[in-house]
Amino acid sequence: MQIDWLTTAAQIVNFLILVWLLQHFLYRPITRAMRRREERIEERLVEARKTREEAEEEAERLTAERRELDERRQKMLEEAREEAEGLQRELEAELREEMKGKRETWQRNLQAEREEFFRRVRRRAGTTLLDITGRVLADFADEDLSDRIATRFLERLDTLDTDRRKQLSDAAAQADHVIVSTGRTIGSSSRGKITRVLHETLGTDIEVNYREDEKLLLGVRLTIAEQTVEWSAGRHLDRLEQALNEIVDAEAHGPATSAADSGGKDTDAPEIEAPAT
Repeated sequence: MQIDWLTTAAQIVNFLILVWLLQHFLYRPITRAMRRREERIEERLVEARKTREEAEEEAERLTAERRELDERRQKMLEEAREEAEGLQRELEAELREEMKGKRETWQRNLQAEREEFFRRVRRRAGTTLLDITGRVLADFADEDLSDRIATRFLERLDTLDTDRRKQLSDAAAQADHVIVSTGRTIGSSSRGKITRVLHETLGTDIEVNYREDEKLLLGVRLTIAEQTVEWSAGRHLDRLEQALNEIVDAEAHGPATSAADSGGKDTDAPEIEAPAT
């Protein structure tokens, strides 16, 4: 399998940009919020200490005059001290809890982005593999192979059930021609075989037109109005691509299940024989 290094490098750069953005727009604001909160706590502590000192000074100044109030003064000071300490503990606990929640949220978001990044990489790798497979098959599609594909198409046409044959016959009765599309040019002998079989199946007065379709990878398609019959390797590559996408999506939501087990055995898989030497 060939890896598209340019795409892989681009995905890595995207990931690094994401980390930078999180650092710039999430971690720094959190740090600034922590610093501001600490400053507010310090201000409150200073204010509490100042209040206590003022109370102590006032108590010392009034000691001589109000000795009878000494017990009350001590009680007031103790209450103020406990209130300040309680406020400090409450603010510290609140700050720790807030920072813990933000840190957990940031870690969850980072993990989700990481999983999405690797899911896109796996999907891209599967798509690249299918694209390479299609090009390799197209490069090796010589005339002899195209004739063999035409033979497979005729076999496919011969295995149609009665209802399907009736649908094609009814469609041909309303049309003056049919279209046979091929991915590559087929030989005159194969065209003659296909034309003869279509005349035997649909009627001798129907006109058979041939055309090439580059999107039709190693296959033949019969089109009669809205009715089509096709045999091609491209359809099976599409099924493979769908199975790969299902596997990647399953991995993103939980343990992956085998797409092959759920899809069952393909009874119409392409059978391509190598040219005889």
